[in-house]
Amino acid sequence: MRRSMVAAHLAAALVCLSTTAYAADAAKPAAPKPAKTGPIAADVLAASSPADWRSPDPENLLYMDLAQGRVIIELAPAFAPAHVDNIRKLVREGWFDGLAVDRVQDNYVTQWGDADNTRTPKTAQTKLAPEFVVRGAAVAKLPFTPLPDRDTYAPEAGYSDSFPTARDARGQQAWLIHCYGMVGVGRDMALDSGSGAELYAVIGQAPRHLDRNITVVGRVLRGMDILSSLPRGTAALGFYDKPEQRVPITKVRLAADLAPDQREKLTVLRTDTPTWAAYVEARRNRREDFFPVPAGHVDVCNIPLPVRMADASK
Repeated sequence: MRRSMVAAHLAAALVCLSTTAYAADAAKPAAPKPAKTGPIAADVLAASSPADWRSPDPENLLYMDLAQGRVIIELAPAFAPAHVDNIRKLVREGWFDGLAVDRVQDNYVTQWGDADNTRTPKTAQTKLAPEFVVRGAAVAKLPFTPLPDRDTYAPEAGYSDSFPTARDARGQQAWLIHCYGMVGVGRDMALDSGSGAELYAVIGQAPRHLDRNITVVGRVLRGMDILSSLPRGTAALGFYDKPEQRVPITKVRLAADLAPDQREKLTVLRTDTPTWAAYVEARRNRREDFFPVPAGHVDVCNIPLPVRMADASK
């Protein structure tokens, strides 16, 4: 009987404490929401000047042509110099011409390369040491514009020359982030088994668990509507069951190898300007009429990079 009475008294006390704590929490004033003042993202871009935009280096632009249209990829040699150099060699020897997209896994990746392992590179390497992170003194040399908000996976997150980047300044490390549209190097279990001969683009929510485990070499500037809408593979991991289901690649070229009048006149919003800061703020606190409650926070993968034709710049 005594134990039952003690238990009953303890239960009553716990209920009282819980009720009191709840009442105390309810009595606290709600955190103020960010004021809905300031421009929306579209207004920031409309007010930008030509100096706010940059033209990617033609040596870093890949044009991948499919029957569905052209995919344009900007490479990031500052983060993966050996892999980028190898990809250039592969492209220039025609490695990707006539190969295919062989994997489309829903909410994950679209992947392309030599699915049947029938080709051997002529000038490019077949294996490379991983370039998962930039280390040491090179980290301080990378341009970096941090976001004002905390990142879950890294001490800092921001942008480096328009690429979503994580940084650990104390540990002297920086790496590219697996946001939507980022392009990585396929590999097997061995860390040095990737070369750039097999690539993938993220077509779903950001798989940040891949960061620092796979070499990331760039991002798609145009053509994500193509890569993200291809038929899903029904075999394991989204691979196509049959060769005839694959999506053929007509050809892949470097912009630098085309005559200037054959190059796409794309420009990318710079990430080291006051205009970029205003654009980030407009994404942190959405002020369009649809959003009654501004978030007051933004994730590095929730800031779409503005890309437009050069003749649209003021």
